[in-house]
Amino acid sequence: MEYILFFAGLLAGFLLAWLVYRAGNREREKALRDVYATSRDSFSRLSLEALEKNSHFFLSLAGETLKGQAEMGEKALTGKQQMIDAGLDAMNREVARLKDLVVELEKDRENKFGQLTGELKRAMEETARLQETAAALKSALADSRVRGQWGERMAEDVLRLAGFVEGINYHKQKTQKEAGTRPDYTFPLPQGLKVNMDVKFPLANYLAFLEAEGGEREGCRTRFLRDVRARIREVTGRDYITPAEGTVDYVILFIPNEQVYAFINEADSTVLDFALQNRVIICSPLTLYAILAVIRQAVDNFNLEKTAARVLSLMGAFYKQWEEYVRVMEKMGRRLEDARREYESLTGTRRSQLEKPLREIEDLRRAGNLEMGEFLPGSPGEEKGRGAEPGDPEKEEDQAG
Repeated sequence: MEYILFFAGLLAGFLLAWLVYRAGNREREKALRDVYATSRDSFSRLSLEALEKNSHFFLSLAGETLKGQAEMGEKALTGKQQMIDAGLDAMNREVARLKDLVVELEKDRENKFGQLTGELKRAMEETARLQETAAALKSALADSRVRGQWGERMAEDVLRLAGFVEGINYHKQKTQKEAGTRPDYTFPLPQGLKVNMDVKFPLANYLAFLEAEGGEREGCRTRFLRDVRARIREVTGRDYITPAEGTVDYVILFIPNEQVYAFINEADSTVLDFALQNRVIICSPLTLYAILAVIRQAVDNFNLEKTAARVLSLMGAFYKQWEEYVRVMEKMGRRLEDARREYESLTGTRRSQLEKPLREIEDLRRAGNLEMGEFLPGSPGEEKGRGAEPGDPEKEEDQAG
């Protein structure tokens, strides 16, 4: 409404101005001044009124708008606060879970660290014991007598693994009668043969080779290989190969360590050829097991062959006795068959022939209405027959006859 009045006054002012302009310049100016003054006053008054009313309207509208915006903002803030509270609750729960997880991980880490510490401690103790054992073994292997005992222990382990029994599959320190020597081990073979084995082996220069550095290693290696060849000659000269004792043409030389055996093959491959030329078979624990397996198989096959021959012999004797048994049983069967035929004859034809007169006699007895036993001597029937009662025609006829 205020806007309409404002524009109506403004239009009336322009209309008066236009009319004055047409009335004349002076009059127009005067009228214009009057109109302008009037319009100015009217416009000022209308403007003040409109401004006043509009100010109240805008202030009221602004107040309502601000109030609505404030309410909407308050609602939005309330919703956001609730969302923030829900997010904070979820975050607090997640933080609490992470805290528990961290505590659990820390406990597990402490346990694992304690276990690792214990394992490291045990490993260090085991390493220390191994070092002590290695040092003791090293000092022990420096003595030739101890090396021999160690070789015997390794050989016995292999023998036990192969299933060999002392006194049956092998003999230990058995003196040979002809040569007078005592091999460390003797293995019996089929047909009265046997093979000897020596377990003593030089290791001093090999141990020195492992500890040596630089140019000293080559010298230790050369001396060790020289000791090996000397040992092969020594074994050959001990009469371990004695045909008079029933030995085969070879003797076994046992090296109680796979690493030493491999080192000999790598350092000088001609050592094995030299040993074979001297009829010496060098073997390690693994190759000894293979040789023992061959010996065991050969002995088992020979024993199986002997057993098979014995079984065949027993089968021949059994077959002979079985033939005799069958012959006697057949003879007894024939006799039993003859007896059966005689029995059938007695129970058949003879019985029928014997029963035929008996049946006729029985028929006569029944026809005469006689009781059983009346015709027997001394029986009551006979007496009755002799003194027949009067009135019995048949009895009277018998008495008359």
